Amino acid sequence: MPLVIHSRYQPPFYLFNGHLQTIVPSLLRTVPEVHYERERVETEDGDFLDLDWSRPTDRTTDTLCIVSHGLEGDAGRPYVRGMVRALNRAGFDALAWNYRSCSGEMNRLLRSYHLGDTDDLDFVVRYALGTTRYRRVYLTGFSAGGNVTLKYLGEQPERVPQEVQRAAVFSVPTDLKSSSMHISRLENRLYLNRFLKSLRKKMREKAMLLPDQVDLNGLDELLDFPQFDDRYTAPMHGFKSAEEYYEHASSGRYLSGIRIPTLLVNAQNDPFLPPSCFPRDSASRSAFVFLETPQEGGHVGFGEGTPDGEYYSEHRAVEFLTAKVPG
Repeated sequence: MPLVIHSRYQPPFYLFNGHLQTIVPSLLRTVPEVHYERERVETEDGDFLDLDWSRPTDRTTDTLCIVSHGLEGDAGRPYVRGMVRALNRAGFDALAWNYRSCSGEMNRLLRSYHLGDTDDLDFVVRYALGTTRYRRVYLTGFSAGGNVTLKYLGEQPERVPQEVQRAAVFSVPTDLKSSSMHISRLENRLYLNRFLKSLRKKMREKAMLLPDQVDLNGLDELLDFPQFDDRYTAPMHGFKSAEEYYEHASSGRYLSGIRIPTLLVNAQNDPFLPPSCFPRDSASRSAFVFLETPQEGGHVGFGEGTPDGEYYSEHRAVEFLTAKVPG
């Protein structure tokens, strides 16, 4: 039943298509009000994660929201900082965590992160609860981080601590195989090339760290996600192929397992998302997954007003997380 039929999002007049709604917030937005306190934590497998906390000093709260960034992003991206600012204004502490290799320093192990890696999110959730400061935890995520969040909530719902009570995610590629092909279309090559440039750079850094484990031959000849994932992402994380990785990691197959109120907002003009990433049937059968599909918004966009103002994704997340009756 939870299909949100009418979305209130309307873009400003100067963001008149999905590409502008995607690019302008990424390039022009700044959120200087957010100040992080970084903490490095050691993982059980001998690696580390860098956590960026935003805990306003003028009050204490028993509520934390954990924010998961997108592919090749980090806690410093404007969309993450904007969400953190909105959460702080709503009275919550916020924890924006950086995936392995995404905090400015290469991680130690051959493995890095991938779009279905829920173990690290579970580690972060339990680490935060281990501080004993929080009785209530919310989750938010963007794009890749939204996929990880949905998969975490749905694949083993009994694993999710009871303190985790709601989630709100945006611009999520719930079908990784189709979205990996969709972003390879000619009109999306600008985005694809930017991602591949960053991923290639990291593979070279990884090869310097672990020269006997990383083969760079042909790296520059990998021209799309399926090729890169088949060569590197899949084998580095225990998958036989990109096909197996996409099948295992796509959050769409786990939506029926979600047992807490969860908002998924995917814009219909998102240049990254094909039709299979709008799981209307799954949401209509779920009592917990609320699917909102505004006509506009782009990918991790949803800008409103001036570039440094609060965005729709931010006040919509706060609204959903704090509502007496979700929807």
